[in-house]
Amino acid sequence: MYYKFSGFTQKLTGAWASDAYSPQGLRPVVSTEAPPIIFATPTKLSSSSTAYDYAGKNKVPELQSFFQKSDGVPIHLKRGLPDQMLYRTTMALTVGGTIYCLIALYMASQPRNK
Repeated sequence: MYYKFSGFTQKLTGAWASDAYSPQGLRPVVSTEAPPIIFATPTKLSSSSTAYDYAGKNKVPELQSFFQKSDGVPIHLKRGLPDQMLYRTTMALTVGGTIYCLIALYMASQPRNK
């Protein structure tokens, strides 16, 4: 005996084999017509363009040679003044935040006077 789920009673009910293999009465439909064309105009095939036209100039080899020079400068400071300003600002905020946390811990550890 075959069973299928009844959407009306929310239970399994007895069914014929054809109903059990196509749930809720849905049957596969084979279309006899061709599907409609999505883009009716043909696309332009370009034989002269390459795949990397949109990317512009490839700067990776230049940047690799620039960053791999052994001139004694750390990699995070290689680009000069902007990198130095960013590094110094980060260090100042880190030191300032650490001092602020230590002061807040010290104040929290002291009892209040009433």
